[in-house]
Amino acid sequence: MQWSIAEAKQKFSAVLRAVTTEPQQILDHGQVVAAVVDAPTFEAFQAWRRQQETTSLAEAFTELRQICAEEHYSLAIPIRRDRDNAFAEAFDDDALRHEHH
Repeated sequence: MQWSIAEAKQKFSAVLRAVTTEPQQILDHGQVVAAVVDAPTFEAFQAWRRQQETTSLAEAFTELRQICAEEHYSLAIPIRRDRDNAFAEAFDDDALRHEHH
């Protein structure tokens, strides 16, 4: 429902009761200037807003690349080497044992 500012002031308790069914819009000269919502809706909005403010991993890497370019820094990445993998070796040994029996 929509209320003028004057109506919302005069009927504040009615505005609060109406919030239980839907958000209440407050108008000033026909334009929405505020909305009154129930507490769970407001809490969900606050959680969404906090989540939007966090930087994604992709954004963090983009920022890191930009800083590296500005500072003429390059990250030395070591050559990849294979290393022993006990889990894979145990799996291979188990498979070999089943083939011979």
